[in-house]
Amino acid sequence: MSAVIIKKVENKRDLKTFIEFHYDLYKGNAYDVPNLYSDDMNTLSQDKNAAFEFCEAEYYLAYKDGKVVGRVAAIINHRANERWGNSVRFGWLDFIDDIEVSRALFDAVETYGKSKGMTQMIGPLGFTDFDPEGMLTEGFEELGTMATIYNYPYYPQHMERLGGFEKDNDYVEFKIFVPEEVPEKMRKISEMIMKRYNLKIRTLTKKEIFDEGMGKRIFGLINDTFKDLYGFSRLSEKQIDQYVDMYLPFADLNLIPIVEDWSTDEHKLVGVGITIPSLSRALQKCWRGRLWPFGWWHVLRALKFHKTNIVDLEMIGVLPEYRSKGVNALMFYHLIPWYNKYGIEWGESQVEMESNENVQSQWSYFHTENHKRRRCYKKVLTAK
Repeated sequence: MSAVIIKKVENKRDLKTFIEFHYDLYKGNAYDVPNLYSDDMNTLSQDKNAAFEFCEAEYYLAYKDGKVVGRVAAIINHRANERWGNSVRFGWLDFIDDIEVSRALFDAVETYGKSKGMTQMIGPLGFTDFDPEGMLTEGFEELGTMATIYNYPYYPQHMERLGGFEKDNDYVEFKIFVPEEVPEKMRKISEMIMKRYNLKIRTLTKKEIFDEGMGKRIFGLINDTFKDLYGFSRLSEKQIDQYVDMYLPFADLNLIPIVEDWSTDEHKLVGVGITIPSLSRALQKCWRGRLWPFGWWHVLRALKFHKTNIVDLEMIGVLPEYRSKGVNALMFYHLIPWYNKYGIEWGESQVEMESNENVQSQWSYFHTENHKRRRCYKKVLTAK
């Protein structure tokens, strides 16, 4: 039997091989949504990803019989570890259905983690919460999304067979079906809270986002909103600048409402909803994650011309002290008419911690279907 050889990514050519392996492994798969090659290159490059201000990482490729058969990233987020414990994260995990390959990849992450004094290994996780997280355990015949991981059913089977791994956190994902009009209860609550608390919901202009600092304020709000969520680490100023430039230039601002408290002199920003037309089908048509020669057209059709019936609910962020006031409902009071105008039939909730009842309660106005589950695993690293 041929041995599995692990090679550390040492240069840009190796990194290209690391990224390309996913396209090979999932070629022709109807449910996988591949990342854009340029996005992965930027995220994994130390000179381009602002998260390397407080992260360090190594990437590994597995070879067998001279062919690439697996890959994994080993990541240490020092900022997150200050709060959540000394963990090495594993992400960008892909492998063929060969237990020796998966074992060799995890051994490489474990060795790296121990060399850095880490006491546990967790994942799949990325550098930050803005990277995909959680291994798919249910919903293998559901279309993936740009923001989540798709993996073959044998991945969680390997986690069981390898031993030493246990559940650290489970996520659920929902289809949220768009009603033909704003539900009456939602309408009444939204209009009442706007009047009672002097709240205003509106959309932004590009000038406000890029010239007047509202883009930075949005991600500052996200820092305050998600600070207590599993594994979260606050975004730095450099990261915020990076995400403003990455996510907002091509966004349909009708689908990104903000809520302000007009009882305050500064019109305090208290909530934001970032939703985008689904790019899943468009990205599947991008050859090996490239926008050229024709991938850009499919992405443009989805973003600008709304040639999709799905919307991705990337994040709904509301300051903790305003959550009990119904601000989440106010977001959809604004969004539902736009979804109907654009022909959107249902939305993807993205990942939500199964224990986060506050988040899941916001779907009580809608008909929903829990169509995917995923898991983050943990393994305690013991000194030899």
